[in-house]
Formats: sequence, structure tokens, C-alpha cells
Amino acid sequence: MGGDDARLRAVVSLAQTMAAAQTPRGCWRAAALGAREALGGSFAALSVWERDRGRLRVLVNAGARAEGEEEFPEEEVYPVHRFPEITEFLHERWAGGGEPDAWVETAEGPVDGEPDSATTGYGPGYCHQRVAALRRRGRGCCVVAPIVLHGRAWGELYVARPVGAPVFGRADADFATVLAAVVAAGLAQTERLEEVRKLAFTDPLTGLANRRAVDVRLDEALERHRADGEVVSLVVCDLNGLKWVNDTHGHAVGDRLLERFGSVLSRCGAILPGALAARLGGDEFCLLAVGPGADEVVTVATELCERAAGLEFGNGVACGIASTGDDIGPVVSARRLFRLADAAQYRAKAARSDRPVVAGRDDEVIRLADSPPKSPHDRRRLRGNPPEH
Repeated sequence: MGGDDARLRAVVSLAQTMAAAQTPRGCWRAAALGAREALGGSFAALSVWERDRGRLRVLVNAGARAEGEEEFPEEEVYPVHRFPEITEFLHERWAGGGEPDAWVETAEGPVDGEPDSATTGYGPGYCHQRVAALRRRGRGCCVVAPIVLHGRAWGELYVARPVGAPVFGRADADFATVLAAVVAAGLAQTERLEEVRKLAFTDPLTGLANRRAVDVRLDEALERHRADGEVVSLVVCDLNGLKWVNDTHGHAVGDRLLERFGSVLSRCGAILPGALAARLGGDEFCLLAVGPGADEVVTVATELCERAAGLEFGNGVACGIASTGDDIGPVVSARRLFRLADAAQYRAKAARSDRPVVAGRDDEVIRLADSPPKSPHDRRRLRGNPPEH
């Protein structure tokens, strides 16, 4: 009874820690560590089956890792053809009405007197590749549990013990099957949360980031700028003539123009490593770059203006840039950088410029950003009022 209670507590703990995870990686790590603890293992891994590539990719290695094993490996993969039981258990067997039961393998191969069949859970040595891996990494045995998510084979949960430790038995394999089901439920919840997060930070029309995503990323970027002086640049673009397109050709054509410009912005932004392309709302877009110098950003923004000018039904963009790499004074808040970029964009629109206007390189921009509106009818859309230095 005591063992059953301990395993029940382990199941509850695994479910709770996965539910508390804030990121996919946190969820994967919680799953591996929880399963390792529940099964009394020294090491655990969680892997996903990538059908399109015919391989099993390791997401996380947790516990006593062998030499060369990384916690979150970038490219630790195993071809399916080298592990025939992957196909049998993750596809053929359970899809045909069978259950995705876990099985046990040992570094010593099949146990005397027991059937050499992974379908029973007693037959270690079913996959010689796994046996070789156990020996190579100094592990004595492992239990492998298929994970089924949304009615489809998703991957596997793997828990190992060191040489000299008790070998997993049938009861351990059965328990691993239960743990795999708990892990599947946790992964499903994480997927749902990630989808909600994605929707919360994505513009539904263009698929670009939205204003909320920009605010979060810009605050983080300015913290890095204050800490180590990393250059932060903000490009604000206003798509010219959208109202005319909507009024003349209809909103469907206007939406297509917004989508096409979003694609152009994304393509140009990709030139700058790690840049964030976003739609702020309406006809207003931005590009946030962290790291590249101001001149690099200006070059990309110039190309953006050139490409935008060639869009069907479009009339180019008014583009303003504010970068901590230029002489714009101290930037103590995101609002300050936005005001400068807005002022530069306003100057570009007023001058009908086909090139970006850059704060710190156009003498009027900083004055414009720091001055209050001349009247209640002033059409400047500078974020924040009063101006902040």
C-alpha cells in the first residue's frame, strides 16, 4: 500500500510541476525530472517523433547526463530505421487497436527465461541500438514509454538507471505507461497556453508581432542597453494612402496591401539578426533591432522604403528611425525612443520623403519630439505627453 501511495503522490507531483511550467522547455524539463524521480531513475529524456524527417529528436536530457549529453540539445536525433520499435509502438501497434505500453531494456540484453519481446515489457534487448547506447553511457537499464497526444503518436519518455542498480520490472513498465499519459496531458496544456500566448502577441491580419509584443521586447532591449550599451533601434513606418485604397478599391484590397507590406517588412527585417517585425495597428508598422549598428538599420530601412514603393496600389511608406547608436541623448524609457521615431516618421511624411528620416541626423526631429503640439488640431501622433527625456 505504501508503494502505491508513493506512486500516486509522484503522479500528482508530476502533473502539478508540469502545469506550473511557464515555457515549453520548462514543461519538458518538469516531465523528465518528474518521471525520473517517480521511477527511481538516475536519468530521463523526453523526445518527439518528427514524422516528416523520420527521426526521434531529443528535447531534454535531465539528471545524471553522460559526457556529451546536453540538457537541451540542439540536434540530438535518432533515425527511426535504427530503432524499429519506435515505428511499432509509436504508430503501427497502438494505431491498430493496441495499447502503447512501455517496455524495459538492459545493457546485458535479454533476461534468461523471459521472452525477447518488447510487446510484453519483459524483453530487454529488443533494440540493439538502445543496448549499445546504454553500455556506451554507463547505464544498466532503461524503461521506454510511448507518448500519445491528440490521438497520435507524439514521442517517448525514457528513464534509465545506472549499472548496478535494480533492473526495471513489469510493474515499473506499467507505471511508466501511466506517467507517459500524465506527460501527454501536460504537453497538451502547454500547447494550448502557447497558442494563447501567440495569439496575445500576434497581429491576426499580417501574422507579425503586435504592439504588446513590441512593448515587452523593447523594455527588455533597453534594459540591456542600460546594462552594456547594446544598440537599440526602432523603425516606425506609416503606410501611405491606405485610406484612399480602402475608399476606392474596398477594404479587402486594403487588407491585402497591409499583408503584402507586412511580408516586405518581415523580409527586410530578416537581414538584421533577431529583429522583430510588427504591426502597431491600422497602417502603422515597426521594426525593432537590438545589436546591429545604426548604419545597418538605416540601410535596411532604405531598402524597405524602396520595396514598399513598388507594391501594387501602394504609395510607399513614411519611415522614421531612432537609434541609441546615434546622437539622440539618453534614452531612459521606451516612450522616449518611440517619440523620437514618431517625430522622424512625421518629418518623413510631411516632406513626402521616399527615404527614412533619422533622429539625430535630422536636426528638427529631436526638437519636434520635445515640443508640445502647437494646437489641439496638431496631427502629430507622438507617443506620450508631455515629452519625456
